[in-house]
Amino acid sequence: MINQGKYSILGINIHAVDYDFAVSTIVRAAQLKRPCSVSALAVHGVMTGFLDPVHARRLNGIDLVVPDGQPVRWALWWLYKKKLPDRVYGPNLTLRVAQAFAERGLSVYLYGSKPETLNKFAQNLMRSFPNLKIVGMEPSKFRRLKAYERIELAERIQTSGANAVFLGLGCPRQEVWAYEYRNLLNLPILAVGAAFDFHAGTLPQAPKILQDYGLEWLFRFVQEPKRLWQRYLLLNPLYVWNIFLQYLGWKKFIPTRPNGSEEIESYG
Repeated sequence: MINQGKYSILGINIHAVDYDFAVSTIVRAAQLKRPCSVSALAVHGVMTGFLDPVHARRLNGIDLVVPDGQPVRWALWWLYKKKLPDRVYGPNLTLRVAQAFAERGLSVYLYGSKPETLNKFAQNLMRSFPNLKIVGMEPSKFRRLKAYERIELAERIQTSGANAVFLGLGCPRQEVWAYEYRNLLNLPILAVGAAFDFHAGTLPQAPKILQDYGLEWLFRFVQEPKRLWQRYLLLNPLYVWNIFLQYLGWKKFIPTRPNGSEEIESYG
């Protein structure tokens, strides 16, 4: 189990941890009924905070931010000599947490994505982990929720008796949601984005060799060039350039913390 602390990657605190530590942290919070917001950030996720100071404060208010992308894991090594055996990939973390919950009789609430994707995701989870308790699920409304809707949603999740929420709203909406609902729900919230689509079988994953060499973005770009070209062709070079500046010490990236005045823009 590896926990080497948290370190600033372009002003976003990334925790240098492995799968075992992440899973044990989530399970413990679920068992103790304590809040624990978790996000798995790749380059795009880091850059959403880099480009938006308000969102950066939200990200730094999340309890556990793991290095989902290989370039984020590599940055921990280049900048701080923190070597990890692997990234903590959100889709894999989802399955490991599901297995741990199934073994311990813990329950989960699924929130996000489209109805058909959500149903397939739930079916495949139950097929892989028959003892997993899915006590509720509902798809995203794909719009900003009104104040009373947020309260009603929190009440539905609490009433279900769920020990944690698997959240799939996409980056950065799911991180905003996890930040906002953390204290409302008082249980672990695992923001895993594309894991819903991957494990539902509605979106193919990149071959492992591309994942290992940090080229998952290329696979996804080829699949959805119109939607993803800006994310990868603009943000990836900007990330590399600023990591270079941080490495040389030519630019400092000091993480900021939430100050309680962040505007909430959560979608549901």
